[in-house]
Amino acid sequence: MAEYHRVCKVDDLNEGEGRPVQIGNKTIAVFRHQGQFFAIDDTCPHMGASLSGGHVEDGSVTCPWHAWRFRLADGAWADNPKIQIACYPVRIEQGEVQVAVPTE
Repeated sequence: MAEYHRVCKVDDLNEGEGRPVQIGNKTIAVFRHQGQFFAIDDTCPHMGASLSGGHVEDGSVTCPWHAWRFRLADGAWADNPKIQIACYPVRIEQGEVQVAVPTE
């Protein structure tokens, strides 16, 4: 079962921007892209870079270290969709961005 956690206010995240948030023992990258909010694991599986600092374009974030691109909608690596990082449901409630993370 997943539980929603408040991570920021809608106005705290600018268009095209990512932000790392800590929920329990997970670091998650939250992005605002084309008016929508997305949440994926913040750590690139290649070398461990923080994806929240990457460039967002065309529905993907590019890792700032070695340019691996991950789709915001499902966490799939754009060059080989068999490789994926976790993707989390996001909702907006009363001006707050909330991310659902499975309870452990």
